[in-house]
Amino acid sequence: MSVDLTTVKRVAHLARIAVSQEEAVEMESGLNAILGFVEQLNEVEIDGVEPMTSVMPMEMKKRQDAVTDGSKAGDVVANAPQSDENFFVVPKVVE
Repeated sequence: MSVDLTTVKRVAHLARIAVSQEEAVEMESGLNAILGFVEQLNEVEIDGVEPMTSVMPMEMKKRQDAVTDGSKAGDVVANAPQSDENFFVVPKVVE
């Protein structure tokens, strides 16, 4: 896939970017270089390669999936100017 000057100007217009003719020509070559690199990535053989989370083989740390209230409600509202039953009290802003 390659990008032509018309496509560059259309993308710039959609992105609300003002580009001159010279900038559009530079962007055309830059975008074509990027797309060429992406096409090279499509040629890489990845069959049988497992997804990785790190370059070092390791187990992911897991925690128990348990729902808790955090037991921190009092700590959260401790510095609030005004609170009521662990809720922030704020002035009414909509009438």
